[in-house]
Amino acid sequence: MKEQVRANRWQLRRFAGPVALADRLEKSKAMDKPVGVLAKAIRRRLPQSPLRDMLHGVPLGEPVHPPLATVSLGCWLSTALLDLARADPRASRLLLAAGVLNALPTAAAGLTDWSSLHREQQRVGFVHMMANLAALGLFSASLAARIRGHERPGRALSYAGLMVGGLGAYLGGHLSFRQAAGANHAPEVTHLVPLGWHDLCPLRDLPDGRPVARRLGYLQLFVLRRGEEVTVLADRCPHLAGPLHQGRLVMEKGEACVVCPWHGSTFRLADGTVKHGPATAPAPVFETRLRRDGTVQVRPGLA
Repeated sequence: MKEQVRANRWQLRRFAGPVALADRLEKSKAMDKPVGVLAKAIRRRLPQSPLRDMLHGVPLGEPVHPPLATVSLGCWLSTALLDLARADPRASRLLLAAGVLNALPTAAAGLTDWSSLHREQQRVGFVHMMANLAALGLFSASLAARIRGHERPGRALSYAGLMVGGLGAYLGGHLSFRQAAGANHAPEVTHLVPLGWHDLCPLRDLPDGRPVARRLGYLQLFVLRRGEEVTVLADRCPHLAGPLHQGRLVMEKGEACVVCPWHGSTFRLADGTVKHGPATAPAPVFETRLRRDGTVQVRPGLA
């Protein structure tokens, strides 16, 4: 019985190892100085612009870094399989080259997303980036060796790159699934709010021209009164759940918008659509109406 308990504990430690490593990276402050310098440099050199929005994936409504990374990793994994099968070396070189070339826009998109994350996420992301850079160097060296006709060293370099790239891929998965980087943090309002109209608050209790937070059951809402008109959005920013009611009101090409105070995501008040990233998902919007007694009522929008 005791031997079985010890075996179970060993199994738990073995499977918890990679997770424990990633958890330690989250808490480690050893990298904070280079992380802070690099993140600030990226934000300074790549200010809010159509290019930055494209790298975040705003036009697509989804982050572009994960699918781009999958393409490179898929090319390199396929190269390893062709090497094991002793297939045509030209096919291996083609896949290697495709993965290396695709890694350039992948890195640009990843760095752009990484610069707008929380510090705990940036710590893990920094090691993820270093592992991927090392893997890219190994795959590039493999391609160069194969072009010169050194197939055996080229294959060895590819296998080494795949192992290092696997570490980077694991940390990328930790970022996405454990730390929710790139996930939509806006609440699913249709799941939390029953259908139909709901009383929110009296109109007279809302300041004119200044956004405030109000509760509707489990949800916190962004509420902005402008005269008799009331705009209501879910208050949690889809990027990393920043409080939109604390953000700035701005005009973007003649359209009223709110800017998240945490990382600068900008949403159109009329329908919650994203004007600027890093957010890619829209802010959930509520329809509003005013009862005769001056009570503001809301219901989840149809969009």
